[in-house]
Amino acid sequence: MLDKTFKHQNYETDIYNRWGRKGYFTPQIDKSKKPFSMILPLPNANDPMHMGHALFTVQDILIRYHRMKGDPTLWLPGGDHAGIETQFVFEKHLAKKSQSRFDFDRDTLYKMIAEFVEQNKNVNKLQMKRLGFSLDWTRYHYSLEPEIVAKVEDTFKALFADGLIYRDLRLVNYCTKCGTAFSELEINHSEKEDQLYYLDYGNIQIATARPETIFADVAVAVNPKDERYQKLIGKTAIIPLINKEIPIIADEAIKIDFGSGALKVTPAHAQEDYEIGKRHHLPMPSCVALSGKLINVPEKYQSMRIYSGRQAVVEDLSNQGKIIKTEPLKHMVAICYRCKTTIEPMLIPQWYLKTKPLATKAIQAVKENKTKIEPLKRFEKMYFDWLNRIEDWNISRQIVWGPRIPVWYCADCNPKLNISFLTKDKQKVTDTYDHLSKIYAIEEINSGMQSMVAPVDASYQLTKCKCEKCGSNHLIQETDTFDTWFLSGQWPMNTLGYPDNPDFKYFYPTTVLDTLWDILFFWVARMMMLGIYRTGKVPFEVIHIHSRVVDKKGQKMSKSKGNVLNPLEMVDKYGADALRFSLVYGIAPGSDIVASDDKVRAMRNFANKIWNIARFIEMNSEGKKISVVTDLDLSLQKGLTKSDKAIIKKLNAIIKRVTNALDQYRFSVAAEALYEFVWHDFADKYIEESKDRIRNGDLVVLSVLRHVLLNSLKLLHPFMPFVTEAIWQEIPNLNEKDLMVSSWPK
Repeated sequence: MLDKTFKHQNYETDIYNRWGRKGYFTPQIDKSKKPFSMILPLPNANDPMHMGHALFTVQDILIRYHRMKGDPTLWLPGGDHAGIETQFVFEKHLAKKSQSRFDFDRDTLYKMIAEFVEQNKNVNKLQMKRLGFSLDWTRYHYSLEPEIVAKVEDTFKALFADGLIYRDLRLVNYCTKCGTAFSELEINHSEKEDQLYYLDYGNIQIATARPETIFADVAVAVNPKDERYQKLIGKTAIIPLINKEIPIIADEAIKIDFGSGALKVTPAHAQEDYEIGKRHHLPMPSCVALSGKLINVPEKYQSMRIYSGRQAVVEDLSNQGKIIKTEPLKHMVAICYRCKTTIEPMLIPQWYLKTKPLATKAIQAVKENKTKIEPLKRFEKMYFDWLNRIEDWNISRQIVWGPRIPVWYCADCNPKLNISFLTKDKQKVTDTYDHLSKIYAIEEINSGMQSMVAPVDASYQLTKCKCEKCGSNHLIQETDTFDTWFLSGQWPMNTLGYPDNPDFKYFYPTTVLDTLWDILFFWVARMMMLGIYRTGKVPFEVIHIHSRVVDKKGQKMSKSKGNVLNPLEMVDKYGADALRFSLVYGIAPGSDIVASDDKVRAMRNFANKIWNIARFIEMNSEGKKISVVTDLDLSLQKGLTKSDKAIIKKLNAIIKRVTNALDQYRFSVAAEALYEFVWHDFADKYIEESKDRIRNGDLVVLSVLRHVLLNSLKLLHPFMPFVTEAIWQEIPNLNEKDLMVSSWPK
């Protein structure tokens, strides 16, 4: 007999463990059936879940639905090492102990981060189980597993062999605090109030917000149509403080109406200047080091940080009468998405992947419907827009936490390798190899290695043995690591064991990828490109895009706003079913998903309503011979009343509607239809109308009630797995399997 109230705490853990023990999450390969497979968008392995992760509910709904339909159903879980994000968190951990990454060689630092991650690695695994996610934990993968890393390296080598990998010196977005470059997609922009300084450059005035970089100026550029400066083109300007002559050139990119209409060209520290420098074949000296300190500047400013250097330069310019005027400037500034430090454009050699050939096939696959993007056309348009505008992909990152790029430089053939390492005495040394080799053995350098920057024209090889040119064994591996997205872009094929594993041959391409629209390019498009490149097949047949979770005011959740809802706190308070149902109920396709305490509480009430319906039916059926099959006994047909037939007709309609909605990824349509049917049509109307018949001992009405209840539980199960399974288990003499693996109603 069911308890008076549904207490989720008494059921959820036991039910989940029961499912696991019985092996329901682990599908068997059955080549006579078409499988249904999904790959979990891998969360950071050591991060607790947030409300966005709770939206994995959508995937669990699909998985449970297809499992009940009898499909061999795989939902493969995994965890991401999360490169820069994890290293950033660990560095904050070090800072609390008055330490930094620069206190350790890279191998030691890597091991420390690995131990840190291992301590927290199971956090979100346990949390996902709390939400009822029916993932096949026997197939769990972690992104730094040796087998996964080996496959990623193999893809790199294949791309290299096909001429799609190259190394180049380009201006990149660099965070001097995190110590790595970022792609354009990985930086944020923030409005900042600065000063625009009008400076005297001899023949001409320039306007700049960055006076500290004047020492790396190589020209002054004006628009050829600007009548004020036409006579100055070809003449020279004078950089103040150092009195260096630089040419005045013409370039149509210069905005006539901004500032003075004359731009100081600093190619190593601004994207527009870099493009002008390339067009005019200008030199590209740098005056900011990777550490964020000034270099190649007068001794007074040497090693100053950017902002303090700016103040010192402005003071000296003012004292020499070189500042003509200043005016306030509001402009958008690129900032690091992790630490909020202002991004510094830097000229650094990086590894690039030629993306156009890969993008062309990824676009073609969607146009040919090999992969469909649901539920709205605008997401498909977004996909095409990104891939049509794609630039070559910078796949290297200057961090420790991640797989190192499998490339080796011969130190003897490349004496200008710039190396930073810790000596045996833990002293940090930075210099070029030709100088270091006179004092330190290559073994000590490699043992204490922190970072190494090879000149852009350095020779390299993809094998670790002796140098292929000179036979030396003085090899140093590239210290750059792969961009996290390069690794996760190969996730579906690598986790399924490309190319020979039976899982890959059966479950790939996967059926559906469900994810948030904001990583449509970061992750989804890259999986399409790399998946097609390696396997010749798309990695998934359908890309389903859900939207972000917002608070009840429609605002994005953030700790700074104080509007974050912790999904596990909601589960503790109201139960997993309530949270799950709240995330799919009342949501228009492609719209924001509102999460609030009030909404979750309302869905807890719905779970209680389902429980009370079941309890009422079981209390009144006790001791009576009631049909327990989920399909009505045909012998009862003659005894059915008009009311009985009406509720059965509505049940059949709701089965059809929910089935069609799930097939079309209309989760909210299905949830709303079920809510309306169960609460109003079934409970408020039919059950109320049936009470007199029950009191009079009418067994037909009890059979109808049980028939509607059992089929409603099946329809509700993908959305609310715990309360429905708990009821199913408590119904006496039910000669079926557990609800989770029962057949979907027809």
